[in-house]
Amino acid sequence: MAQVFESRSLTVIDDFTIEERRYLFDQTKILKSAIEHQDEEILKRFRIDNPDFGIYEVFLEDSTRTKESFRNAAKFHRSKVSDMATDSSSFNKGESYADTFNTLAGYGNSVFIVRSKLEGVCRWLEDEASEFAKRNKLWRKPAFINAGDGKHEHPTQELLDEFTFMEDNRWSFDSIHIALVGDLYHGRTVHSKADGLRVFNKVKVDLVAPPELAMPESYVVKMHQNNFTVRIFKSIDEYLSQDDIADKWYFTRPQLERMGERVLARQDELRTCVTFRREFIDMMPAGTKFYHPLPRHKVHPTIPTFLDDTPLNAWERQSINGMYVRIVLLALIAGKIGNDFFSTESPRQRNDEEYIVKVDVPNKVPENQKDPYSEGVRPIHDGIVIDHIGRGDDPVTIRKQISQIIKVLNLDGLKGGEWVSTSKREDNLFKGIIFRPGMREFTRKELKRLAAVAAGCTLNIIRGGQVVEKYRTHLPPRIYNFSDLSCNNEACISHPNQSEGAPAKFIRTEDNRYACEYCGRLHTYQEIWT
Repeated sequence: MAQVFESRSLTVIDDFTIEERRYLFDQTKILKSAIEHQDEEILKRFRIDNPDFGIYEVFLEDSTRTKESFRNAAKFHRSKVSDMATDSSSFNKGESYADTFNTLAGYGNSVFIVRSKLEGVCRWLEDEASEFAKRNKLWRKPAFINAGDGKHEHPTQELLDEFTFMEDNRWSFDSIHIALVGDLYHGRTVHSKADGLRVFNKVKVDLVAPPELAMPESYVVKMHQNNFTVRIFKSIDEYLSQDDIADKWYFTRPQLERMGERVLARQDELRTCVTFRREFIDMMPAGTKFYHPLPRHKVHPTIPTFLDDTPLNAWERQSINGMYVRIVLLALIAGKIGNDFFSTESPRQRNDEEYIVKVDVPNKVPENQKDPYSEGVRPIHDGIVIDHIGRGDDPVTIRKQISQIIKVLNLDGLKGGEWVSTSKREDNLFKGIIFRPGMREFTRKELKRLAAVAAGCTLNIIRGGQVVEKYRTHLPPRIYNFSDLSCNNEACISHPNQSEGAPAKFIRTEDNRYACEYCGRLHTYQEIWT
């Protein structure tokens, strides 16, 4: 049976299932004990011990802990480790990410550890490099590890965080109650927790941050969808004014320098909201632990140094655990361990529901029952009518959607018109209508575009003055393969400003919005069209 971890990428924390992460933690527990006792026989089971196994570090943002823990993990494995000199790399000559990494993959490098300001870059490289490896018959598909991408995720930090939580949870996955404190807006380490904490069966998350630093909506939505109990507080003072206080606190560094002069003018006030103070110590539940992805700001630490020599300090052990977790992750990707892993989880089912429904129409409709579609004052003899556009919205919103449909479906320059009317049954219920006499039938691709831009509408194909085909559209589970789609996050690898050629892809969420497949940004279906 194939080893399920070999050549796997970790681009977001959810790339590894709950069972796979729990297996990784079990192996990390064994490795950590073996290192502490210098048990060489056990360590040999983990060690790749292959100087031709290439590990390439590409850090386009500054890093100390992540970069050096991976470097020391590679040293443990006695593997080849390379470091891209980004100041003189081809990126500065305008080369794309895909071309650069495909070239390096062709030189026998097996794992790429990438930190970048571009969000979703590892997901895109995973797709591109897989195809490159097939075309060029590479003996091993390169794997990509996301070491932090913009404000998106930091999945290996999430792994070491979860492992440390487990140590302090007496190795129980039953439940966790955690307060996330600090800059929840920029903090990719807390963003990974929206899916990462699913490793626990029951999750309560308290978000403690002023509104300027609050958790982005997309991650709060995801937490709710994952059945977490979520509470929101504007400051530590407000949080401690109630009785249900978490026994695990996860702090992040406020990155106020990224938020402009208006926020900087209030920086003392905002820092106070998320900085632990000495008078809070006696209010902590027994056994409380503090965590931090580090570094702490030397002038304004959210966890002040007077706490270093207290039982609250779990952040130092958390940092040390980073190397252990990354040693195990590399061993899994190399295929050194993992042969004894067997999953009992059912694979996630892809949503393939039909979203274009053909409606039966009678062979001949009596004259008094025909829909009163008209071109001016004359009935349409041949053509199309798109009806029920934006049904229930206000006229201004409907007109905007009509304009968008005309643009997306390239209906400009054709005979016909459009208007906003009211429902036959309800005078104050508005809907939009587009008619195009003489227009040809829609192709399947055009029907997909119609559903993607005008879910809930009805398309009527009219021949000889009668509706001969009728289709109702629903929100598609996925939207992709259209050149005029775009994520509206300019830091996303798929945004046109990045010129990387990554095609926009969107997945429908439970609340009927669309999440970018690369960066996770939420959009309404009207917002994804350029």
